[in-house]
Amino acid sequence: MKPLKMGVKAMVTAAKARIEEIDTPEAVALLADPKTLFVDLRDPREREREGYIPGSFHCPRGMLEFWVDPESPYFKPIFGEDRRFILHCAGGWRSALSAATLQDMGFEAAHLKEGFGDWKKQGGPIEFPTKKA
Repeated sequence: MKPLKMGVKAMVTAAKARIEEIDTPEAVALLADPKTLFVDLRDPREREREGYIPGSFHCPRGMLEFWVDPESPYFKPIFGEDRRFILHCAGGWRSALSAATLQDMGFEAAHLKEGFGDWKKQGGPIEFPTKKA
């Protein structure tokens, strides 16, 4: 196997060096702020199994750039709102890479430093999807 030019750990480290990281306690305090929107990048199965941050907007990681770009046919108007966007995934790796990518696009977003796993561990509020009958 050909060695990679840069592995994922190095990519995450580089991304974290240039983006805004929000610690879990600070993020929990921001939950009530209507000008802040948590964006959940996790797979739908992760949300179903682990729950989600109340009021968070689900944007699967693979669609993020397309949903953020107003020129894209997939643009979601929620990303055009005047809000602070805090991205999160399970452990902070996908969200760090995503925040760096959005920064490269000219979109401002921070990320939940330790991800949803730490949110859950520290007792942050969690909701679960309603079960379908």
